[in-house]
Amino acid sequence: MVTTKVIGQLADNTFVFDQAAEKNYKPIKKAITVITLGAGNRGTVYGTYAAKNPEEMKIIGVAEPDPYRNDKYAKQHGIEPQYRFNTWEEVFQRPKFADAVVISTPDNLHYQPCMKALEMGYDVLLEKPIAPTEKECRSILEMARKTNRIVAVCHVLRYAPYFVKMRELITKGAIGEVISVQHLEPIEHLHMAHSYVRGNWHNSKITTPIILAKSCHDLDIVRWVIDKPSEKIVAMGNLKWFRSENAPEGSTKRCTDGCKVERECPYSAIKHYYDQRKRLVYLDIPANGISKEEQGKMILDKLKTTNYGRCVYRMENDQPDHYVTSIQFADGVTASLSMEAFTSYAGRRTRVMGALGDLVGDMNELTYTDFKTGKSTTFQPKAVDVEGYKNAGHGGGDMLMVKDFVQAVAYQDPKLLSSDIGVSIESHVMGFMAEKSRKTNKIIAIKV
Repeated sequence: MVTTKVIGQLADNTFVFDQAAEKNYKPIKKAITVITLGAGNRGTVYGTYAAKNPEEMKIIGVAEPDPYRNDKYAKQHGIEPQYRFNTWEEVFQRPKFADAVVISTPDNLHYQPCMKALEMGYDVLLEKPIAPTEKECRSILEMARKTNRIVAVCHVLRYAPYFVKMRELITKGAIGEVISVQHLEPIEHLHMAHSYVRGNWHNSKITTPIILAKSCHDLDIVRWVIDKPSEKIVAMGNLKWFRSENAPEGSTKRCTDGCKVERECPYSAIKHYYDQRKRLVYLDIPANGISKEEQGKMILDKLKTTNYGRCVYRMENDQPDHYVTSIQFADGVTASLSMEAFTSYAGRRTRVMGALGDLVGDMNELTYTDFKTGKSTTFQPKAVDVEGYKNAGHGGGDMLMVKDFVQAVAYQDPKLLSSDIGVSIESHVMGFMAEKSRKTNKIIAIKV
């Protein structure tokens, strides 16, 4: 079991802790070599580990159809021209030339490259969700076992010091037997508009349902901290607000089309991207190295030509903007998960109720109360930042997950991972069953 180490005390009963300071990492004799398929946000985040730790991990190849992303990624990692590809298929036309593959392509392009990578003998770091369908998820699991290769699913919250501390306290019996869990996933209203209304995940038929695209992390972390098999699930939710009938009078197809209510709209693309210069990395616009005027021109061009400039009420989106699930686990333990778009804040909130105590936290701190003594103790995690990606580090989980993956590949030991596909598959089945429940209005049994 991974444990955490207290590294400082802020005040009475308030402690700062660090997971990495306690974990026994083995020395890497030779850096593992990696090919990245998909040099967008997640591929770049995981690549940051290699850039900062070249003695452990070296990215030697990239497949990315967007020229800007391909050039940027190749330059960052010093990738030779012959190992730069436009598509993932081109990578596998070559004989195996690396130890592992990072698959950070769009959701609907996870299955085929993963199956091919395993067939050719690569270990795989696979962005969640594993695949868009339950059948494909199970096929990848079967292929991983058949080929005896490592598949680490990017359930990065398992590596976040905050959740590691939560699980550690539960495992040690601090709150006695777990009775129930309440977990809130606040997407934050502008993140919802960016990713699930205008962005790549706006249409579940093209990508995956939002319960998997956004909250398979949360299904997985609830399962992980409870540490008991899930048995049945029921879900409710719908797309209530981001619909054409809710478009304000005077609004237009694009925020740049002279919309009469643009200045007062909380979802104005002009305010979000141009005025405030937020989330520019997702628009493939440089944050540095160009003038503010040049950057502004690039932003306006994107808003006039891509979905990121369209009215949030006039998209082809179908993802629910509020979604609640209730889950029963073995031994009568229950959990509720609420995924909410309309919040002013992000960062998961979790309450774990036990027979002898409880845990309450928001990823910034975790408070443990002992019912027997009435004493409360607060723990504050030391997170590992991801340079240039504010709030992308998942409480330190991103970098610690990649570190564990490097260890697992270097020593060919999947037991060094918390998120090996063999254990990560259950949360995906939970997600597929939640969506089935939502659409059929039935309680659905979970069979892993």
